[in-house]
Amino acid sequence: MSRSIILVLDSLGIGASADAEKYGDAGADTFGHIVEACAAGEADSDQRQGPLCIPNLSRWGLVAAAEGSRGKSLPIASAAAIIGAYGHAKELSYGKDTPSGHWEICGLPVPFAWGVFPQKQDSFPAELMQNLCVQAGLLGTLGNCHASGTEVIKEFGEQHILTGMPICYTSADSVFQIAAHEQSFGLQRLYDLCEIAKPLMDELNVTRVIARPFTGTTPADFKRTANRRDLTTPPIEETLLDYIQAAQMPVVSIGKIGDIFAHQGVDRVVKGHNNMALMDALLEEMKTFDKGLLFVNLVDFDSLYGHRRDVAGYAWALEELDKRLPEFEQMLVPGDLVLATADHGCDPTMPGSDHTREHVPVVFIGPDVKTTNLGQRETFADMGQTIAAHLGLSPLKVGVACQTI
Repeated sequence: MSRSIILVLDSLGIGASADAEKYGDAGADTFGHIVEACAAGEADSDQRQGPLCIPNLSRWGLVAAAEGSRGKSLPIASAAAIIGAYGHAKELSYGKDTPSGHWEICGLPVPFAWGVFPQKQDSFPAELMQNLCVQAGLLGTLGNCHASGTEVIKEFGEQHILTGMPICYTSADSVFQIAAHEQSFGLQRLYDLCEIAKPLMDELNVTRVIARPFTGTTPADFKRTANRRDLTTPPIEETLLDYIQAAQMPVVSIGKIGDIFAHQGVDRVVKGHNNMALMDALLEEMKTFDKGLLFVNLVDFDSLYGHRRDVAGYAWALEELDKRLPEFEQMLVPGDLVLATADHGCDPTMPGSDHTREHVPVVFIGPDVKTTNLGQRETFADMGQTIAAHLGLSPLKVGVACQTI
């Protein structure tokens, strides 16, 4: 039976797209700028030193894909022999957010702009917040601004614990985020509050409400936990996941994939508190999973390093993932097709803390994959179309299958 695995290296863009300037992202290049910073000694830390060391991802074709996207070489050791089919893809969807990127990978570009809250301060309409407070029985809320998730709890966390008012914030993405303390406010109460907020956001065409629980007692030790929960608008049409299910094959979500698709087309969800735990979960699933799709989102790249503009941390996380790839490859069998890609960029060298509009890597490996330069793909959906063909499904509505075998 055929088996496919998608590894989303969340936010690992590989060069600004032609329309990046429209989004304020001209010159963005998440992977390229990390490589350059490492080569210049600007990403040295207690955890890592020197040029970026990712021999396995390079062997897969990531470096070659990035060089094709940016049109020039990178100061990093390239693989002597690439084993994958590699290229880069443009995004057709509007925006640069997580659901649109993942849906387009699975054959569903989003042909409209999601609702956003563009004001940096007083971001949310007063009527919206009043309705939320009335329906949830809140005395009020804190924040009401664009913010980094870690910074906003440093600024408002103590006041939140004292008053019981949740912290509400957003970004350039179509998102309404609520941070609350797991003990003093209550985790289930936070989830319930997000359930109340979601219909209010639906009226504004805002795609996600995210619960952001944290622990600690002071700004010095406040820490977000792994109990995040995303409430996402369901995909507007069928995606690759629905096609797989219709063919009586399973889809397993590892990480936040289930939330991103509002659990549409997902049979089972496996969680992990960080990238390494998610890789552990993937390897465990591979022992018994013999057909269908294992779909993994490695969220740390985005949430811990991209948004926090932590170049050294991002580089270290790439190196740590690279070390796990040989054991992953050892578990592949004939008939497997693996896709490594991203959903958008989040260049840690750019100002602010938002995603960046970039090309994403298109890297396929597997026992039967031939080394091929796939060039520039006109939509992320080419990746989903390739997996659909591999699994013997009916063609998706959008996308051209890549020649990988």
